[in-house]
Amino acid sequence: MFTGIIETTGKVIIIGKEKSNLKIGVESSIAKELKIGQSVAHNGVCLTVEKISPSKGIYFVTAVKETLDKSNLGLLKKGSIVNLERSLQIGDRLDGHFVQGHVDT
Repeated sequence: MFTGIIETTGKVIIIGKEKSNLKIGVESSIAKELKIGQSVAHNGVCLTVEKISPSKGIYFVTAVKETLDKSNLGLLKKGSIVNLERSLQIGDRLDGHFVQGHVDT
């Protein structure tokens, strides 16, 4: 679950098609704190962290075709800035509202 409140931003530094999916490498101050499998909202869309290069401050996610069809993530280019929010942890303040971050339809 997410609050919808942007925590920080990241910069797309690597982007490439893999079949109908989009592989995205994001440089961000939160990269060193992430773990594989965590959910991070990118411009409001939840994507799973697949790989991390903490020493470089970079992490990698994949946006699948359905996500690209239903969001603006397909418009990202190298150098694009994305709004980032990590998922809630139990005990966090709820400054915004609950947002699932998943594309349902």
